Amino acid sequence: MFGANGTGDTSGYGGLVRSTLNSGSSERPYGSYFDDVADNLERAYPDFSDAIERVVVDRGELTLHIKAEKLVEVALILRNDLKFEMCGGVSGVHYPEQTGRELHAVYPLLSLTNNQRIRLEVSVPDGNAHIPSLVEVWAGNNWHERETFDMFGIIFDGHPGLTRILMPDDWQGHPQRKDYALGGIAIEYKGATTPAPDERRSYR
Repeated sequence: MFGANGTGDTSGYGGLVRSTLNSGSSERPYGSYFDDVADNLERAYPDFSDAIERVVVDRGELTLHIKAEKLVEVALILRNDLKFEMCGGVSGVHYPEQTGRELHAVYPLLSLTNNQRIRLEVSVPDGNAHIPSLVEVWAGNNWHERETFDMFGIIFDGHPGLTRILMPDDWQGHPQRKDYALGGIAIEYKGATTPAPDERRSYR
């Protein structure tokens, strides 16, 4: 659009730059309060090195990549010992090119006591998309986990009522995954019918 090439910028402004993501762990010192969080978690949780796959600091954010089977244990330590009292829900992400780690769940945490923010991230394979529910740790995650299940197909084991929350119960597929087909669904609205995208009139 507007002649932008290679930057991912479709606004026409031309000021956006495509950045290279670092898939490995960040090296210490992490900076800010991030070193304190990592040190305190390691002291409070003896299995730290076994539970944390990597620690990434990027764009001023600390992300702890957690093994799915250790998620509840780490979350309880963060809530009870490190005072991360609030979880801002869970968001799903679909990376079809990451074989064996296609589906990600991301949890933003806030410590009201210490005025600190971090993120947790869990990766699971598309064929076995099971992550433990954190509703018993942070009750506010209830509807967020249902939405992530609905949109991405991640199954939150132990959730008190894991059903669709946006789409009808008999809906096929998960609409926010990148392999989900776009368009072509007939929709009735007040007696009118919306045709598939390739059948609509052009306004050019």
